[in-house]
Amino acid sequence: MGKPMDTADGAVRSDAVGTGGAQAARGERDGLDTVLGYLTAVPAWYLATSVDGQPHVRPFSFAARQDGRIWFCTATTKDVWEELRANPRFEATSWWPGHGWLILRGVAGMEDRAEPSMREAGWRHLEGLGEHYDGPDDPTLVFFSVEQSRAWICDHDTWTPIEL
Repeated sequence: MGKPMDTADGAVRSDAVGTGGAQAARGERDGLDTVLGYLTAVPAWYLATSVDGQPHVRPFSFAARQDGRIWFCTATTKDVWEELRANPRFEATSWWPGHGWLILRGVAGMEDRAEPSMREAGWRHLEGLGEHYDGPDDPTLVFFSVEQSRAWICDHDTWTPIEL
């Protein structure tokens, strides 16, 4: 239960739809699967960076699990990549209707170690959004991992920590 899987459109989804928040609160799911479930149950979630004291937030929509970490995909031509290089600390949030929202804090692991299957899934996902790259090995396509992560599932009254 909760094992992430690739879908036909290249997005990485969780098969435990509809149970993430409650299971996370009871500790029934692996924490990384809970985080991945919140990030992939919605069409877009938001990632914030901060450079020179100025916060920047933008939608993201690809998340995958590899080597016991959550990974995100972007391009070296995007501002977010340069911002993470300047200050790798970030925060992401996702609101999953009926379950509350996720807050994920971490440091971007900038060493791209994406395995071919994740690289293919990320490339297909971004292509599906209308972005264009020269295949999954395009040097501008880059993956970063979530390091030093802390996460919570929240509602209006409580923040429930997720063991990661």
